[in-house]
Amino acid sequence: MNVSATTEKSVQDLIERLRALKAEISKVIVGQDDVIDQMLISFLAGGHALLEGVPGLAKTLMIRTLSEAIDLKFRRIQFTPDLMPSDIIGTEVLEEDHTTGKRIFKFIHGPIFANIILADEINRTSPKTQSALLEAMQEFEVTYAGISYKLEKPFFILATQNPIEQSGTFPLPEAQLDRFLFYIKVNYPTAEEEISVLENTTGKKRSEIKKVIDGSQLLAAQSLVREVHINRDLIAWVSRLVRATRPGDSESSFVNEWVRWGAGPRAGQAMILTAKASALLRGNFSVLEEDIEKVAYPVLRHRILMNFKAEAEGVTANEVTQHLLEKIRIKKNI
Repeated sequence: MNVSATTEKSVQDLIERLRALKAEISKVIVGQDDVIDQMLISFLAGGHALLEGVPGLAKTLMIRTLSEAIDLKFRRIQFTPDLMPSDIIGTEVLEEDHTTGKRIFKFIHGPIFANIILADEINRTSPKTQSALLEAMQEFEVTYAGISYKLEKPFFILATQNPIEQSGTFPLPEAQLDRFLFYIKVNYPTAEEEISVLENTTGKKRSEIKKVIDGSQLLAAQSLVREVHINRDLIAWVSRLVRATRPGDSESSFVNEWVRWGAGPRAGQAMILTAKASALLRGNFSVLEEDIEKVAYPVLRHRILMNFKAEAEGVTANEVTQHLLEKIRIKKNI
């Protein structure tokens, strides 16, 4: 890897800070190593993440702890059915200039003007309000009354949703789901981890979280991710995996039977970029096959749309991904 404009010492310092960031989160969050890794990978890759899990699995606590370990501005937005777009992006108020007596409109920034946004229970608000996030997520700016306002980088949205309670919710449309780099599933802890959770959360002891990295260092890490090397045979493998998810174009009878729509080119971009971030998080400057396998599930989970038959039979996008990883192998020397 060619580490341009960055000394070897500063690169190693960035890697150590990333490891320290994970260690700080692990002080509070027991287990969930894969979830923490996926959050950090999506952050390093400069994208946003959607976390899904039943209540009580510390999704909100995990995100809040991440924000406490980073020297950046954090805001939590609790999504409710009556939330309006202006409650997120801000609004104009009429003010009087005391020196001239003239009245002027002044834009008051909403909670979206922060570096780390917790969009809690994003599927509880209306599509109109959900769509207010689209421009911010993709363009890193918001527009109000015809004027665009830039958002400060790094900018990271972590959204949560509850998969079991659908009354009064508004499922995110596929177009908005595609804006999330990762779709992270938060599962129940193991028996041993659950005992540790009960011990750590029912006493007086509380871990102190230190700020171990700041915004400029995170931006440097995000820039460094793009310099991580990936062989062309791995890029070709990613392309074949993504193209194989598309029914009609796919040679897999499994995909043709169960999938309605496959993943687009954005999935391949996401897979390569997050695989690079995964390699960097491990201290490597070259992507390995295991990095791609690690990120394939959260990248494809929300980009493969199953047909009615699959939904009726309980066949999931994860099973499609697993099938393709097993069947499609790397062709060397491409």
